[in-house]
Amino acid sequence: MSQVMNPILETLEKSSDAASSNSLPPRMISADSHVTEPPHCYIDRIDPAYRDRAPHVSTDRDGGDSFVIDGMPGSVPMGIVAAAGKDPRDIKKGETLFADLHRGGWDGKARLADQDRDGIAAEVIYPSVGMVLCNHPDADYKQAAMWAYNGWLHEEFCAADPNRLLGMGQTAVRSVAEAIEDFRQFKEMGFRGVMMPGNPATEEDYDHPSFDPLWRAAVELELPLGFHILTSRQDGPNSVGDAGSKGTSSHRGPPQNASQALLKSIQDIIGVFIWGRVFERHPDLKLVCVEADAGWAPHFAYRMDHGYKRHRFWMKMGDMQKLPSEYFHENVYLTFQDDWIAFKMTGLMNPRRLMWANDFPHSDSTWPWSRELLLGQTMHLSDQEKAWILHDNAAQLYKVGF
Repeated sequence: MSQVMNPILETLEKSSDAASSNSLPPRMISADSHVTEPPHCYIDRIDPAYRDRAPHVSTDRDGGDSFVIDGMPGSVPMGIVAAAGKDPRDIKKGETLFADLHRGGWDGKARLADQDRDGIAAEVIYPSVGMVLCNHPDADYKQAAMWAYNGWLHEEFCAADPNRLLGMGQTAVRSVAEAIEDFRQFKEMGFRGVMMPGNPATEEDYDHPSFDPLWRAAVELELPLGFHILTSRQDGPNSVGDAGSKGTSSHRGPPQNASQALLKSIQDIIGVFIWGRVFERHPDLKLVCVEADAGWAPHFAYRMDHGYKRHRFWMKMGDMQKLPSEYFHENVYLTFQDDWIAFKMTGLMNPRRLMWANDFPHSDSTWPWSRELLLGQTMHLSDQEKAWILHDNAAQLYKVGF
């Protein structure tokens, strides 16, 4: 039987000699990292009306811990939420206790040491349980849980060093007016952007003109919109239909095929904003597609332009001020971690809209080998391109002062 190799370590071994003369920016920024919400995160701060139903940690039959969310069909196993640094053979979905996880997942001071170990100067912080919450069918419950998380993130985690732990606030988007107020509170709390649910809790979708005041507020407040994988209604095993029933599978074949569908949901969001003329109406709006990789982007942009040039007349879509690809290259940022194809394709994209991430502490994370891995993957890039992708683009977007 052949030995299973750690793909990250295997890549490092193959590239170490050739990468020895390469160099990286001294202060890299991860544009997508996560917390592991502690057991008290939601219970302590949620609206008392929902305290009995607040997301909480429960021990599974296999002896491992999972976060249970009332009204969702599944749970969030700790084993894959915080598996950074593990050999793939040692990653388990269950059988993992919260106490055994990286302390830096919920302790901001410990997180700074994790950053230093990986050569990271700052991280844009997204939730873990909060990703699943985005698909909750009860908008009121979702809003209450998200604001409990916002309070914990602001008061406990990011407080350790707000200049290195860059929080993203969560809102259920129950209405445009409420979301605008949420955006304003996020700005006051020092959050650097907004993690948007893939689907708003409104009858209208994001491209409807009724959302224009929210997009104006985002531009005015300089808050980028972050859309993370696994936060759209059709995503993953925890997807839920509008009526609260378990959603139908969004993929065909074995469960492994579901990972491909995650890219589709992010592409759908890009299409809603471009084809819905949102960027045409709000040219300064910034949208970040998080953890969906970027190597696919050149062909996706080409297909949008092809559809526009060839089919806009019979589809009666009307003329756009710019080509779809131009809106894509200007208004849409893409984050990725171990996507070496994205580095190969920088010449076919806008390198000022690419942002590397280490995804700590999730199972896809490149921590603690990020610098070694990047030395091999960026050998062909200029110093300027490396600076843009590994530091400058995120620093400019999220107002990082170093």
